Amino acid sequence: MKQQWKQWSAKFDAISMRERLMVGGAVLAAIVFIINTLMIEPALAREKALKSQVMQQRNAMSAMSLEVVQRELAALNDPDKDAKQRLAQLTLDNQRMRDALRTMQKGLVAPERMGALLQQLLGNSRLKLVSLKTLPARGMSDGKFAEPEPVAGPAPGPAPMPGLSLMPPAPAPAGAQGQAAATATPPVKQEELLYRHGVQIVVEGSYLDMVAYMQALEAMPEQLFWGKATLNAQQYPKATLSLTLYTLSLDQKWIAL
Repeated sequence: MKQQWKQWSAKFDAISMRERLMVGGAVLAAIVFIINTLMIEPALAREKALKSQVMQQRNAMSAMSLEVVQRELAALNDPDKDAKQRLAQLTLDNQRMRDALRTMQKGLVAPERMGALLQQLLGNSRLKLVSLKTLPARGMSDGKFAEPEPVAGPAPGPAPMPGLSLMPPAPAPAGAQGQAAATATPPVKQEELLYRHGVQIVVEGSYLDMVAYMQALEAMPEQLFWGKATLNAQQYPKATLSLTLYTLSLDQKWIAL
C-alpha cells in the first residue's frame, strides 16, 4: 500500500500545475457530492416527514382549539351540560396531543444544549472553530416556520392617524352599546405549538476532518436537522465549512450558547 501511494505521489508530482488543479477540483467535487448524498439529503427527507406529521397534528389541534372557543362562548349565553362535557373532552384530547408532541421532542437535542454539544464534538476533531452563532427562533404556522414580522418605526409627527378624531366621540345610545357588546366576537389567535431553534457554525480544516465531524453529528443518539451546508475551498488544501443546524421545541426559549 505504501509503495502504491509513492507511485501515485510520483505521478501527481510529474503532471503540470494545471492538471493538478483539475485533479484537485475533481476530488473536491466528489467529496461535496458524497457529503450531500450520504448526509444532507437523508437528513432533509427526515425533517420533511417530521414537519408533515407535526403539521397534521397541529391542524387537528387548531380545529379543536377553535371548537373549544366556540363552546366557551356558547356556554356564556346558554350553559349546557352536553356542551360542557364536549368541552372537557376536547381539552383532554388537546392535552394528549401536547403530550405526544413532547414525547416526540425527547428524541431531539434540547435547544439549551445545542451550542455546547457542537463545541464538544468539535473539541474531539482537528477542525478550527471560526464562528458559532444562534439564529432567531421560528414558530410554526400552517406547516411552515414563519419569518419575523418587520417592526414599524415611530410616527414622524403628532398628526392624527386617518380615520381617528382628536375629539372624544359622542356617547352612543345604551341600546346600541348593548347590541354591539352582544354581537362582538373576540378574535381567535392561533397558538404556536412548535418552534425551530437553529445555530450556524463555521469551521476550518481539511476535507477528511470535515467529513468525520459531520459523521459524528449524524451518529449522535439525539437528532439534529440539517439546514444549509456551504463549502469554501479557495485556500486549498484548507477549506471552510458553514453548517446551519436546527432542533425543534415546544418552547420559544432562546438557545443559550
